[in-house]
Amino acid sequence: MGILNVTPDSFSDGGRFFDANSAIDHAKRMISEGAHILDIGGESTRPGAASVTVEDEIARVIPVIEVLRQQSEVAISIDTSKPEVARAALTAGADIINDVTGFRDAAMLELCQNSACGMVAMHMQGTPQTMQQSPEYDDVTKEVRLFFEDKYREVAALSIEPCRVVFDPGIGFGKTIAHNLALLKGLAELSVQGRPLLMGLSRKSFIEALTGEKGLDARAWPTVALSAYARRSGAVIHRVHDVLGTIQALQMIEAIEGTN
Repeated sequence: MGILNVTPDSFSDGGRFFDANSAIDHAKRMISEGAHILDIGGESTRPGAASVTVEDEIARVIPVIEVLRQQSEVAISIDTSKPEVARAALTAGADIINDVTGFRDAAMLELCQNSACGMVAMHMQGTPQTMQQSPEYDDVTKEVRLFFEDKYREVAALSIEPCRVVFDPGIGFGKTIAHNLALLKGLAELSVQGRPLLMGLSRKSFIEALTGEKGLDARAWPTVALSAYARRSGAVIHRVHDVLGTIQALQMIEAIEGTN
């Protein structure tokens, strides 16, 4: 899953693809490198990020989705927690809703009931504005798994096919470095009813804290290493900025394990 932030304030690419033409060019580059899914977002979810209006978010992402849908068959994911944005994106041709709030909004679940879209339900403690203000857990791995189990039951009770749902433990979303490492160590314990795990590890700040190397470029190869580790631990979808290096690492893991 290649990340495409159509925002002026993303932590990772600082508005490099805020212009629609630049965003489309970057999307095509990720497709050429082998991305199977493009995750398009119009609102930054970095810690402390300001919220964006529905109108602004739609204006940012819909032109990009429309062009990519016309020019490519790649799966398109809309990264949003707003039902209005998700609805507009599905109408424009998106296939998946990636909701960092884990579908807390009943209107978002109703939208999913009335469509055939895929769903990425992420765990987050708090909101992007508050999530890194002293997050606490008794047992982070157990609590994230319980969230997945509850969400699975909720979706099934709404007659949404559970096979449409993927779970994301939300690395860095309301978690300390210790919480992130515990989740990575316990990935095998997070699988619920055989549903796939999606990992969003790319360029996260805990990488810099662990390596001591400053700058986003210094987080690229550690991201590849973490993605390879996560693949061996059962994660099958990897949300990344650097598509080619990650794909090559995953190809090596799958060649060794004979799963390709």
